[in-house]
Amino acid sequence: MGGAPAVPGTEAGGALVIENAYLVPVTGPEIPSGHIVVRGDRIEAIGPGPAPDLPGARRVDGTGCLATPGLVNTHHHLYQWASQGFAREATLFEWLVALYPVWAAMDAEVVRGAAGAGLAHLALSGCTTSADHHYVFPAGRGDLLAAEIDAARAVGVRFHPARGSMDRGVSDGGLPPDEVVEDLDTILTATAEAIDAHHDPSFSSKLRVAVAPCSPFSVSTELMTESAALARDRGVRLHTHLAETLDEEEHCLARYGVRPVDHMEKLGWLGPDVWFAHAVHLSDADIDRLARTGTGTAHCPSSNGRLGAGIARVSELLRRGANVGLGVDGSASAELTSLAGEMRQALLFQRARYGPTALTARQALSVATLGGARNLGREAELGSLEPGKLADIALWRIDSFAGAVADPVHALVLGTRQPPLARLLVGGETVVADDELRTTPQDELGRAGVEAHRRLVRLAGERGVPPPAPAPSPSPSPRP
Repeated sequence: MGGAPAVPGTEAGGALVIENAYLVPVTGPEIPSGHIVVRGDRIEAIGPGPAPDLPGARRVDGTGCLATPGLVNTHHHLYQWASQGFAREATLFEWLVALYPVWAAMDAEVVRGAAGAGLAHLALSGCTTSADHHYVFPAGRGDLLAAEIDAARAVGVRFHPARGSMDRGVSDGGLPPDEVVEDLDTILTATAEAIDAHHDPSFSSKLRVAVAPCSPFSVSTELMTESAALARDRGVRLHTHLAETLDEEEHCLARYGVRPVDHMEKLGWLGPDVWFAHAVHLSDADIDRLARTGTGTAHCPSSNGRLGAGIARVSELLRRGANVGLGVDGSASAELTSLAGEMRQALLFQRARYGPTALTARQALSVATLGGARNLGREAELGSLEPGKLADIALWRIDSFAGAVADPVHALVLGTRQPPLARLLVGGETVVADDELRTTPQDELGRAGVEAHRRLVRLAGERGVPPPAPAPSPSPSPRP
């Protein structure tokens, strides 16, 4: 940033000033050259021109930089960092069947290493808040939820673990093997204990828990309704996968006689405290119901493309007033996907399907910031640069190769390679500076992610489960 060495955020007290940057508040007019004043963990002021004279303030020269709200990831499966690159040419159901037996071998050490690497990778792509949907809890493998919470604390991002669950195994007509499902009472007890142990509802919270049965094809209607009752009694949010593939729609029609959104409505799972992952296969009536009830969705374009699931109707959801956030999804179905990169994927997917006006770069940025904050129930605290909101700020360098792009927001969203991340603040504290993680040595986290992969493969092998073999490559066509 202006060649100056990295400095801490506001950890030492006093004010931190970012100045001379191009500011994109998301909720207000852009400021081509302006300043942001941070005091404590909040934004105190934002405006054009130089900052006021604040004796003792630490100053960051944002010349050549674009300032945006920190990105918000609203759907992930961090444990999957340890199982990337398997089942490479598979549909969702084929991919799950191949990987469930591998995931059944995971333990807390695997989860800790995978979560640390995954969250560091997210932070390096501008993410300041991440949800995580963890729904595989093999018995006797340690406290998996606590392991990923520890990892998030070390990286320094805000964390919204969604305590997932499955109670319908193969023997009950579900998709997962019986060894990775739990019974209803165990799930409800463990979920309530997770809320009591970890959920922090405060304005500045870095840790909030959601209730998240896995999906319509792996849970019972009783689990869905009891989970909703528990979440609403404790004042936390609800999350699940929905309408990701046509296979899921066929499953719901065969088992329940209705399509996925109809099923959710019958179970009391529509409302402003609910967000669904994927929501690819929606009818016009489904979109209207989501908009009317305030139900959010998490768009995961790379994962949907990798699994051949389809393209979510994001443009239509937004046009009709439904909320959409962004998600990278699990790394095993979207290898090494960055959250900044998903803005580009979302834009390109919509334009490929609906034309060049379907989604703008600024809409993509809004989905990745304010849309995500709304999914997590935190639009009063996160998602835009406004006085009184938490100082979660990404500062991107747009003065090198990106400087040749006429519009700085387009440079951020449309480039195949994200601009360098000059600074990432979470509550005013520096998490990334000059494209390097500053809270924990990032090389250590990278190595821990590799070791988590090796450990998971070894543990699965000890159970007689080899890594899923890739599909055979097609034979080359003979020359004429």
